[in-house]
Amino acid sequence: MNLLVIGLSLLAAMVLAMLPMPLLVDPFRPDWLLLVLLYWTMALPHRVSVGSAWLCGLVMDILLGSTLGIHAMALSLVIYLAALNFQKIRNFSLWQQSAIVAMLAGIKLLLVFWAEHLINGVVITGQYFWPMLTSAAMWFWLFPLLRRLRRRFRIR
Repeated sequence: MNLLVIGLSLLAAMVLAMLPMPLLVDPFRPDWLLLVLLYWTMALPHRVSVGSAWLCGLVMDILLGSTLGIHAMALSLVIYLAALNFQKIRNFSLWQQSAIVAMLAGIKLLLVFWAEHLINGVVITGQYFWPMLTSAAMWFWLFPLLRRLRRRFRIR
């Protein structure tokens, strides 16, 4: 049951990442998958960590049609950083965690851009870093939601 709830939350994050949005709002889409992976990595680092991030990133590469392995690499590295420091991050206030989420989302965006630039010659736009800020803002809503879900189903 525990793995099912975690898997369904990750699946919901992937669906939210794929959901069509109006063109004016799409640049502000939070990185849902990163947020959910960060929560589960901080809450249960023995169950969700780098391997889960790599697998989810590979699925996102397939769903988004991007170069295979770019999101897998970026998510794995960011979740590795979070897993190294999960005990510290857990003890921070929600505001401090949100700032860390913004930094980690920024690192992921830079890694994805760097890899896409090397492979496909992609150029960066001014709108590229908005998900970093919206992901940090959504942390205030998503963290209590996932914590309540974890406690309700007694996931350990």
